[in-house]
Amino acid sequence: MKKIKRAAGMVFYNWKAMAGFEIVYKLISVVIFAPLLFGAFNLAMRIGGYSYLTLENVIPFVLKPVTLVMLAVILILAAIYSMADISAAVFVLDQSMQRNRVTFRQIVRFAAKNSLRVLRPKNILLVPVVLLLLPFVHIGLASGFLTTVSIPEFILDYIRANAVLYALFAAVAVGLTVVAVRWLYAFFYFTLEDRGFSEARKKSVALGKGKRVRDFAELILMQFGMAVVYLIFLVLLIVIARLVGKLFSGVFLLKWLGSTAVWLGIVLALAVIAALSVPLGYGCVGILYYRRKEETGEEILHTAAPEVRPYTRGRGLRKGLGIAAVCAVGAASLVLGFLLSTGRINPKIEYLRTVEITAHRGASAFYPENTMAAFVGAKELGADWIELDVQQSKDGKIFVAHDTNFRRTTGVNANSWELTYDEIAALDAGSFFSPEYAGERMPLLSEVIDFAKGNSMRLNIELKPTGHETDFEKCVVDEINAAGFQDYCVITSQVYEVLENVKAYDSSVTTVYVMSLAYGDLNKLTAADHFSVEAMNATRSMVSKVHNAGKELYAWTVNTKESITKMAELNVDNIITDNIELARECVYESRYSSLLREFLKALG
Repeated sequence: MKKIKRAAGMVFYNWKAMAGFEIVYKLISVVIFAPLLFGAFNLAMRIGGYSYLTLENVIPFVLKPVTLVMLAVILILAAIYSMADISAAVFVLDQSMQRNRVTFRQIVRFAAKNSLRVLRPKNILLVPVVLLLLPFVHIGLASGFLTTVSIPEFILDYIRANAVLYALFAAVAVGLTVVAVRWLYAFFYFTLEDRGFSEARKKSVALGKGKRVRDFAELILMQFGMAVVYLIFLVLLIVIARLVGKLFSGVFLLKWLGSTAVWLGIVLALAVIAALSVPLGYGCVGILYYRRKEETGEEILHTAAPEVRPYTRGRGLRKGLGIAAVCAVGAASLVLGFLLSTGRINPKIEYLRTVEITAHRGASAFYPENTMAAFVGAKELGADWIELDVQQSKDGKIFVAHDTNFRRTTGVNANSWELTYDEIAALDAGSFFSPEYAGERMPLLSEVIDFAKGNSMRLNIELKPTGHETDFEKCVVDEINAAGFQDYCVITSQVYEVLENVKAYDSSVTTVYVMSLAYGDLNKLTAADHFSVEAMNATRSMVSKVHNAGKELYAWTVNTKESITKMAELNVDNIITDNIELARECVYESRYSSLLREFLKALG
């Protein structure tokens, strides 16, 4: 606790200037910098002749010279911009250690100058370090703009299922963590002592020698402590909101003013905490840095604050603008408080579209995937849809299986096109999951359609072409039409040509393009009636554009509470998941923010 208090003291000594910088920095990130980067990327797409990107065309796009140049420029700009945040935090901490007051303008000038040092050839390694290494190990050192690197869930699922890949992934994660701890103090040497990044790394390695495990443990503990303090503070705000709501519940005017004051206080408090999160993270590292310097007897070098001309004109104007801004925020807050208090704004309004739940390969978290047991389980757990994968056997039968090779699920090293369906049906597709399901087999598509019809279930039928099929799309469509099931299913594929073939054969069939990567104007993919994207690709803008075109957007494979809630709040049409019960719970809870829900309860 003492170290957390010391870190907070280093930050809060100049908290006003630092908070001002961070708030402006984050506003610029959202309003200017992020749109600028996306604009540059979109320009590269237009120059290359691409209106959208999927997994099928992304590699040719990336390999174009104009794309490579543009991506390099984007990465360098992002590193410079991110380095400005890091420089500001280190600079303010150093000035606070010297008990020097700094101004907003001094922080801006120093951060701008220091971040441009990334462009020097000897510092070029800073680009991958800032953008990849520190965010990847997730120890709170990254810029507020580039906080973390997210890995899609389907990739993580694939890695977990492969022992070799899982071991390799773990080794890379451990290796990056070790490197990050060795370079823990490099940004302080780089910023405060004007050293090149190569020399700064060497100095960091030397300073932490023999103490790295201890340093890393202390850093994690300090940041955990700050997280606990933040949560306690948040709980106190909610408690205060509830008390105010109860105290003034009988008097409308007091309830209006009180609720407005509490709401505004919560917003401002959380904004300041968010603005100071990066400096607090560096405050923890700074404590270790200065302590190691003292222990080793190494000279502590400080940087001088840049000189700035004092303002001599316009004080009255600035003061007037400040007062006007405060009045505007106050007036807006009063209006918001009035509308909330009188019920004219109701954040609990149901979404116009209902988010549906699809059981991925059936209820595959609890039953062997793509078997009748998994499909019955999906029905029992309340799924709206069942997602299944179909392939064609040697004798032309359409059966249900995800993998082309049967080794993973049956232990038999054979491919789908090498066996007749009778041979495939004889394989045990359940024991790999649990001995309880020994004897489960891979069913025919027609069997699953019969089950779905009898249980009012809808099917998401994904075609998995291998190149050995005969009239694959035609056979699937014929089975659907023969059963009169065309209005209760969709045909999906990760191969766009498959959807084109389906539409060419029967344009009335509903098709969905499944994409691991999705960017740009998806609506130009006219053979797709709807789209199914890996959850990390889904954005509010994408959902809006797809909906405005009269189409739907599915998100896959979404298994954590955080990601399910995010997809529901984005208002995607269908969430494809292995955990049906969790998805239903999250969709229900996401109708309104938990924090806002507590606040509304407080209003009574």
